Amino acid sequence: MIKFVGSFARVADLPNTQFPEYAFVGRSNVGKSSLINAVVGAPIARTSNTPGRTQALNLFNVDDRAMIVDLPGYGYARVSRSDAMQWLRRLQEYLTTRRQLRRLYILIDSRIGARDSDLDMMDFCDAHGIPYQVVFTKIDKRVREKNQAEISHLSHGAMVEQILYTSAEKKTGLTEIRATIGIK
Repeated sequence: MIKFVGSFARVADLPNTQFPEYAFVGRSNVGKSSLINAVVGAPIARTSNTPGRTQALNLFNVDDRAMIVDLPGYGYARVSRSDAMQWLRRLQEYLTTRRQLRRLYILIDSRIGARDSDLDMMDFCDAHGIPYQVVFTKIDKRVREKNQAEISHLSHGAMVEQILYTSAEKKTGLTEIRATIGIK
């Protein structure tokens, strides 16, 4: 059973649990909340067509065995620069201090490919030894940008070798994420 634990404005406000955490992050409007809902098989994360709706650290308990964390997006969102910088600092604080974090899923929209902000997030994780896995979303949609940057674990020391390709709408590519988190 998946339970919403809470929405937290500060990392310090997160409950101190013994459960491993699996966090999802990506550019605003990458389909993060939709993918979380598809992975757990229930509409637990709030979805929106407006970029930047997730503004807090949203925590979900998975069968008292694991936690899923829906992190605020980075990149494009209609917020002030100071708000965007505050979100980035909170995200960096979460990633560098949360001992329960087992894996960060960095979501990239397959229609447009990796942007500088995605590569910056990957470099940040590499520099701090934060294990992450790249997940391409929206693979059921038509590619908009043909010349996309290639991503390889060979140039990213903290990256899990396997890159995942998913569609929340078609419910494809979810098996590996579910297995890692322990969702049947």
